[in-house]
Amino acid sequence: MTNFQTGHDAEKVAADFLLAHGYEIIELNWRTPVCEIAIVAKRNKTIYFVEVKYRSNNHQGTGLDYITSKKLKQMEFSAQCWVQEEKWTGDYRLSAIEVSNDFKVTDFIEDIET
Repeated sequence: MTNFQTGHDAEKVAADFLLAHGYEIIELNWRTPVCEIAIVAKRNKTIYFVEVKYRSNNHQGTGLDYITSKKLKQMEFSAQCWVQEEKWTGDYRLSAIEVSNDFKVTDFIEDIET
């Protein structure tokens, strides 16, 4: 399986998880020339910008360990681009989902503090 296919499969697992927990999926793989967002979801009038982290193993840390301050800045930039493009005036949050090598959600952070 290619890295592209693995990432796509992990994002599908994450989207299904969100749907099962009452979120509406607004966008999958939203992209511009300068940024991207894996999943844009909505629940209770709040938009969630969801980073999906897949790890084939935890030998070098979990997927969520890879959400560094640099990654958070990229996520915030991407979220602001989406907000501006969609003219969204409501609340939004940055979120992350970790997917394991057997394609199961192992962790979900609904609101990452920036």
